[in-house]
Amino acid sequence: MSWYVLYTKSRTEKVVADKLRERGIEVYCPLVKTRRQWSDRVKTIEEPLFRSYCFVNLEDQQRSQVFGIPGIVRYLFWMNKPAVVRDSEITTIKRMLNEIDPTQIRVESYSSADRIKIKSGCFTNTEGDVVSQQGKTLTVFIDSLQMVMKVDLSKTLVSA
Repeated sequence: MSWYVLYTKSRTEKVVADKLRERGIEVYCPLVKTRRQWSDRVKTIEEPLFRSYCFVNLEDQQRSQVFGIPGIVRYLFWMNKPAVVRDSEITTIKRMLNEIDPTQIRVESYSSADRIKIKSGCFTNTEGDVVSQQGKTLTVFIDSLQMVMKVDLSKTLVSA
């Protein structure tokens, strides 16, 4: 079975994930806790790490089972085929969310530059492209996750 990426309507990720679980479909919607300021209070809420995306673990012939659930738009495609995420990448995302301060996780747009290898932390031996550097903060595009992350050089070892 493979992990496929579902594209959902805006702000329906958690509801879609719950409905898929009710149907017995294995789903993963990574959530991060953030603090939100309202005029009268501050509240900690859980938001999806990847807006409008959920991951489902299905056989290829079972992919049509997800349609009919309100909020699902379509599958994400890559090179005219349904985008597939490896088990190791899902495990890396889960481990990252457990070990890293969620305020340090940012998803940003991609630019190419020098190639580096992360030498410490939960991303040990992961390679990526440097997007930019501001002081001790390095912005790196991680190929295997297709996301951009901020790396604090005072806490993480990297090599060119």
